[in-house]
Amino acid sequence: MRAPVIAVDGTAGSGKSSVCRGVASARGLRYLDTGAMYRAVTWAVLEANADPHDADAVAAIADKVVLISGTDPAAPTIHVGDVDVTTAVRGDAVTAAVSAVSAVPAVRARLVAVQREVVDAARADAFGVVVEGRDITTVVLPDADLKLFVTADPAVRAARRAAQDAEREGEHPDVAVTEAQLRARDAKDSSRDMSPLAQAADAAVVDTSHVTLDESIAQVIALVDALAEPS
Repeated sequence: MRAPVIAVDGTAGSGKSSVCRGVASARGLRYLDTGAMYRAVTWAVLEANADPHDADAVAAIADKVVLISGTDPAAPTIHVGDVDVTTAVRGDAVTAAVSAVSAVPAVRARLVAVQREVVDAARADAFGVVVEGRDITTVVLPDADLKLFVTADPAVRAARRAAQDAEREGEHPDVAVTEAQLRARDAKDSSRDMSPLAQAADAAVVDTSHVTLDESIAQVIALVDALAEPS
């Protein structure tokens, strides 16, 4: 079959990125984190001292920003022009503003077009690609070869996210607060007017609540490998 396109949506903190990168690495596929693209636009908005809630200002910045996504699953990167913002886009300021920026229709329209260009380039180069985000199966790539929805129990997601933050920053955040933040993010993403987070009717659900990362990756690899099997 042609180089496969794997579309993946899911809730915040569900292990979606780790699963997608693991699958892409195991099967020699490219990897695109669309969330990093929205974060990069948000970073550009903040760098310009614009109000993330000013839709017109955000749209104007998004129209001009140059995004370059590195699609190596072992070391994915995101640049705004010549500036490597791979680390900067994970900061607290960007995290607090990204939902507002992502909800601007002009931002979503621009980035959907860019995301489809990356997928087309991967196919043209005979690579497959794993694309993750929150509207990939429903909006960006509704005709993907395989659609997945990755999720986990909110309490489990909160414990994992708190542990990651503790390892990265040396602090120990309150798990209850982290869970509340994740639930709030899910609510914002699921209720926005344009391209809300939703499970596509034909998406396979991958619940990572009570399995290891390796087990989740193996589950998805089996689905990817099945694409090549004769029907």
